[in-house]
Amino acid sequence: MAFPVMLRSLRHHNYRLWAVADLVSITGTWMQVLAMNWLILSITGSATSVGLGLVLQALPTMLLGPWGGVIADRLPARYVVAAGQAVQALLSGVLAVIAAGDPSGTAGLYAIALVSGVVTAMTSPALGRFGAEVVGPEDLSNGLALGSVLSSGGRILGMSLAGVVIPIAGVPGAFATNSVSFLGVLVAVALMRPRELHALPPAEPGERGVTAGFRYVLGSPRLLIMFGLAFVLGSLGRNYQVTMAAMSQGPLDAGAGGYGALSVAFAVGTVLGGVYAASRARLPLRLLLITATLCGAVQMLSGVAPNLLLFGAAMLPIAASAVVLDTTVSTRSQLDSPGHLRGRVIAAQGMVGAASGAVGGPALGVLCDTLGPRTALVSAGAVSLAAAVAAAYGLARVRRARAAAAARAAAQPAPAAAQPVPVLAAEPG
Repeated sequence: MAFPVMLRSLRHHNYRLWAVADLVSITGTWMQVLAMNWLILSITGSATSVGLGLVLQALPTMLLGPWGGVIADRLPARYVVAAGQAVQALLSGVLAVIAAGDPSGTAGLYAIALVSGVVTAMTSPALGRFGAEVVGPEDLSNGLALGSVLSSGGRILGMSLAGVVIPIAGVPGAFATNSVSFLGVLVAVALMRPRELHALPPAEPGERGVTAGFRYVLGSPRLLIMFGLAFVLGSLGRNYQVTMAAMSQGPLDAGAGGYGALSVAFAVGTVLGGVYAASRARLPLRLLLITATLCGAVQMLSGVAPNLLLFGAAMLPIAASAVVLDTTVSTRSQLDSPGHLRGRVIAAQGMVGAASGAVGGPALGVLCDTLGPRTALVSAGAVSLAAAVAAAYGLARVRRARAAAAARAAAQPAPAAAQPVPVLAAEPG
C-alpha cells in the first residue's frame, strides 16, 4: 500500500497499531486530567490545590528521569512500556473507586497523582525509545510529527468527551474510561510483529549507569544548546495557558468565551505545525533556529495585539512553531545519539520539558501580575528571541570547531607502514 510522504510512517504495520493506541490513550488521559482538576476543585474550591496536583505529577520526571533512562537502555522497551501502561490502568481504576466514594479530602488523589508521576518518570524514556523501534531511523521524524498531530487531536477529543461523560457518568466514569483506554496500548503492543521492530542496541556493560548518560549529554555541545533553547522557549516562549487567560481577562476584555476561543486557535496551530513537520523529509537544525526565531518574534507582536482576533491569529504560528521545534529537538537528539544511550537522552529531554513547565508557568504569572500581560509577553518574547540568536551563534561555533578538527585530522600525515622483519635463512650445516 502506497502512502503520501506526510503519512509515510503509516506504511509500517506496527506504527499503525501504535498510532491508533496512542490516540485512544491520549484521549483518555485528557479526560482524566479534566476530571481530576474538577474533582480537586470541587473538594477544595482552590485553584492552588489544582496546581499542586499537577506539580506532584511533574516533579518525579525532574527527579527520577535519569533512572528511567537507565531502565530504558537496559531492559527491552516493549516490556517496560507494557508494564507502565498496566500500572497506569490500575491507578486510574483506583481513582474511579476513590471518586465513587464521594471523598471529602484530597490526600488519596494527591497520592495517586504522585505515584502516577513516578510511573511516568520511570517508563517515559522507554516509551520514546520504543517509538523509535516501531518506525526506524528513516521515518522517525515523520513518526514524531504524526504523534504531535495525534496528541493535539487526542487532547481536543478528550476534553470534549469529558464534557459529555462527566455529566452522564460522573467523575468516576471519566476515570474508568481512562483506565480502559490503557488496554488499547497493551493490545497494540501484543499484536505488533517483533520481526518488523527496529531494535536498538542495549547499553554496554561499562555504560549502564546514570553517570554515563550525564557524561554523554554534558559532553555534547549540540545537545546542550538544543536543550537550552527548548528550556527557554518552553518556559517563557509558550506557556500560553497563563498568558492567554491573563490577556482575555485583562487587556482584551474577552472573558471566559475569549479564553476558550484562544485555546481552540492554539490547538489548531499545533495541528498545523504537526502536519508541516510530517510533510518534511528532514528536520535540520536550521529549521529549529528559524522556528525559534519566529516564535519569539511573533510572541512580541502578540503582546501589542489590539484585539482578540489579531491575538488569536498570532497563536497559530506560535503554536505551530512550538510543535515543529519540539519535533526537531526530539528527532535530532535521538538520531544524533548512539542507540545504547538513547533512553538516557530521551530522559534528559523529558527533564528539560518538565522543568520548563514548572518554571515557566509561575514565572509568567508573576510577570503578568507585576508588569501586566502585554509587557510580560513582549519581555518573554524578547528573551526567547535572544535565546534563538545565541543558539544560532553557539551551533555555528560548534560546526566551525568540528570542521577545523576534521581539517587538522586530514592534514596529518598517515603513519608510516611498519617495515617487514627479514627472515634469516638457516645456515647450511
